[in-house]
Amino acid sequence: MAIEIKEVQRFERIGAHSHIKGLGLDENLRALDVADGLVGQRKAREAAGIIVRLIKEGKMAGRGILMAGPPGTGKTAIAVAISKELGKDIPFVHVSASEFYSTEMKKTEALIQAMRRAIGVRIKETRTVLEGEVVGLDYNMVPNPYNPTQKIPESATLTLATKDEKRTFTVSGRLAMQFLYQGIEVGDVIMIDKETGRIVKLGKSDKAKKKFDLGDVETVEVPSGRIEKEKEFTYVVTLHDLDEANARRSVFSLFEPVSREIDSEVREAVDEQVKRWVEEGKAELVPGVLFIDETHLMDIELFAFMNRAMESEMAPIIILSSNRGFAKIRGTDIISPHGIPLDLLDRLLIITTEPYSREEIRKIVEIRAEELGISLSEDALELLTELGEKNSLRYSVQLLAPAKEFAKLRNSGKVDVEDVKRASELFVDVSQSSSYLKKWEERMLAQ
Repeated sequence: MAIEIKEVQRFERIGAHSHIKGLGLDENLRALDVADGLVGQRKAREAAGIIVRLIKEGKMAGRGILMAGPPGTGKTAIAVAISKELGKDIPFVHVSASEFYSTEMKKTEALIQAMRRAIGVRIKETRTVLEGEVVGLDYNMVPNPYNPTQKIPESATLTLATKDEKRTFTVSGRLAMQFLYQGIEVGDVIMIDKETGRIVKLGKSDKAKKKFDLGDVETVEVPSGRIEKEKEFTYVVTLHDLDEANARRSVFSLFEPVSREIDSEVREAVDEQVKRWVEEGKAELVPGVLFIDETHLMDIELFAFMNRAMESEMAPIIILSSNRGFAKIRGTDIISPHGIPLDLLDRLLIITTEPYSREEIRKIVEIRAEELGISLSEDALELLTELGEKNSLRYSVQLLAPAKEFAKLRNSGKVDVEDVKRASELFVDVSQSSSYLKKWEERMLAQ
């Protein structure tokens, strides 16, 4: 019986801030009009640039930042840009304040875990590794014992080469599966930890025949020297990772699951261990960033806990975000700016954002359309700009995807003004939704 093999369409999700590459500043920390995916908000971006420099120099300990401004003015975008500027090794944790309220754990425990996920430990170890360019990779495929119609690798023959040596290895099925999962192929430069079997794909060899014009494919030089070598291995784990690992070891019963809450004794032991590693030169602390959105949802207990936690020597940089004006501090009858206690506000560097101008809205819509692969006519771009200025930038950007679908129905590869109009007639913004509620208020269910 012939088996038909169909090509599976790749599903790609474009994130709301996937186009952001950095803060878009020049060497003097002056914001460029349009750079690194950011538009406008020059004052806020320049302030964020100073924050990045202070974090890198280790001068932000015990402080926090508040991003304050109306909805849709780029507060989250700037926080993401800060994380990009800090680099891949710097932990960046993005949470909403609503995530602290859960039936699975106490709210203070949820906040502690978020803070410890934002603190990295860069560990240095000397390990024996195999490093080189993959010049040969052949799999020995056998039927899957659980699904005979599917084949899995029983083993593989791997040939690695450096500039000075070439060796062939027979690897186990477990390693062969890792090669398949990571998509490793001839021309890749890889590193294998001999003890753990951990495989790291370093990039594509600069001598490889296959070249890429697009995509995140990094070209690296083929290593020199021996394939098997002693190498200093550096990796970053978070304090929360170490907490969980030690919590699992402390559970003596085979049938008792590890609690989602971690005992303070476990954390104290982890902190002491990390301090010893730092003193011995085996590790260094990498304070990261904890970005808390919708800060006004936090209550007085969480604020008090955070105020004290910021004084700890093992505290991350905390960035809060609020679109509230004067509001009640949750859990009290006290009205305060942004719904945040004054004693905490005094410890924060406050960055404000402002509504975008018409030209800035136009440029942002243009950038988002390009990121989504949507071609816009001039009239369509003008209408979306008008809707962004009249209603909101978010509403304008959200109309891009439905408008593209209407363009497809016309067999057109370009979104025109009629597609945007049709989308705006079907999908309403907040003000239109409020008018709808007023019109049918009597038929709506009351609280």
